[in-house]
Amino acid sequence: MGLFSRIKDALIKTKENIGRKLFETFKGRALDDAFYEDLEMALISADVGVMATETILDELRQAAYKKKLTDTESAKNELRSIMVGIVDFDILPFRYPLVIMLAGVNGVGKTTAIGKLAKYFLSIGKSVIVAAADTFRAAASEQLEVWAQRAGVRIIKHSEGSDPAAVVYDAISSAKAKNTDVVLVDTAGRLHNKKNLMEELKKIGRVVTREAPNSEVRNYLVLDATTGQNAISQVEFFDEAIEIDGIVLTKLDSSAKGGVVMAIAEELKIPVVFVGIGETIDDLIPFDATDFIDGIL
Repeated sequence: MGLFSRIKDALIKTKENIGRKLFETFKGRALDDAFYEDLEMALISADVGVMATETILDELRQAAYKKKLTDTESAKNELRSIMVGIVDFDILPFRYPLVIMLAGVNGVGKTTAIGKLAKYFLSIGKSVIVAAADTFRAAASEQLEVWAQRAGVRIIKHSEGSDPAAVVYDAISSAKAKNTDVVLVDTAGRLHNKKNLMEELKKIGRVVTREAPNSEVRNYLVLDATTGQNAISQVEFFDEAIEIDGIVLTKLDSSAKGGVVMAIAEELKIPVVFVGIGETIDDLIPFDATDFIDGIL
């Protein structure tokens, strides 16, 4: 099955949510004020977000005026182009050696995402090591070890309560010694003590900068697609501690709220880089803007 077919299948719930509303909006009518009002309601109710919705409507109105669009089919094609433009970012290819630090609140599927990311990099011929730097949550390192074993990659872990930065230090040292291409760093997801978590993430970042000066470093936030607009506040929280370079969106296949991708892109200017489209270890794939929009319209 091709990647487009896989993401299309994963977006069935989102398509039912957005597509049905848009079908009713575009069904044989004039591009009048009532049309734009209905389109606004359809987009907002589909978790596209207020800011992204306003951008879409403004650009669609301008295009309709400039291109003298009068029928809804032409307007829908224009809508597709606008939506692709919002979520399509110019992301540079990975450069190796590569360190990816993954953050996210507990319960979003971060540990699973790391295992799937490890398998993805293996599938493109890269060697991987995982750093179990969430030493706060009970059994976090054991759960990550299960996923590392499934993926067939090495893992560095310390005892519960250890210094997370020390785990990262050891993982990078091991990666350098064995010429490993990719280091994936798990981090704690607790939010009840914001200051401690931020300082912990910053300390890990300093260790990575110092010990892996020749590596490309990317900070990814793992989000659960089913949370919808609540994901925005999570991005803002973690972006205060570490500059987020991209989003790993899990459980897209379980959510009707895939429209939040557009809200994140428009409001926070942060790209979605990987999406989870199923339960198996191979079900985390690079995000493709065109395939995503085609899958929901």
